Amino acid sequence: MTVFADRMDGGIQLAKKLKHYKAGKEVLVLALPRGGVVTGFAVACAIDAPLDILIVRKIGFPGQPELAIGAVSETGAVVLNQRIISYGAVTGKYIEDAISAQKEEIVRRIKLYRGGSRIEKLDGKTIILVDDGVATGATIKAAIATLKEEKIGRLVVAVPVSPRDTAGELGAMADEFICLYTPSDFLAVGNYYRDFAQVTDEEVVEILKESEALQKGGKND
Repeated sequence: MTVFADRMDGGIQLAKKLKHYKAGKEVLVLALPRGGVVTGFAVACAIDAPLDILIVRKIGFPGQPELAIGAVSETGAVVLNQRIISYGAVTGKYIEDAISAQKEEIVRRIKLYRGGSRIEKLDGKTIILVDDGVATGATIKAAIATLKEEKIGRLVVAVPVSPRDTAGELGAMADEFICLYTPSDFLAVGNYYRDFAQVTDEEVVEILKESEALQKGGKND
């Protein structure tokens, strides 16, 4: 079932539920690359907030990389789905190797997206954490775990689509949770978009540059 035209449309629709944060002080939209950056950009533009990224990498099940057994973030936070790990008899060695590989990819992306710089100070900020959708929620849960280690003021999690059970879990983890569509017969995130083409690293870099330019332009007005 198609609900959103594309990731930008998902972000525009999300932003309608986030109007109360428009032009608010200390509000920061944090998007999960790569797809979530497009959605996050639409949100950031609509509510006149700066955009940054939080790099989190999924740890895939052996032989089924799209099935997440956990995730690791750029701050080192690791979230594991022990139920899937136990059911699939995933070895500790596999998990250690996967975490190591994803940390290498995180370093690469920090260099590419932020020129090697760490994420900015988040103390006291209202963080709106955005992705283009969730399935098991492993990636966004790792992001939430990361943010809970920081001294943020408020955590808002906003996604266009999520399975109902995952939405319930995320709602319990955030100060505010916004999800536009929670199908009972969830298939995959891409099923709810007409256009769900892969987002490239180059597109992420360009979006971040454009967002920064818009923020600087606004401050100069």
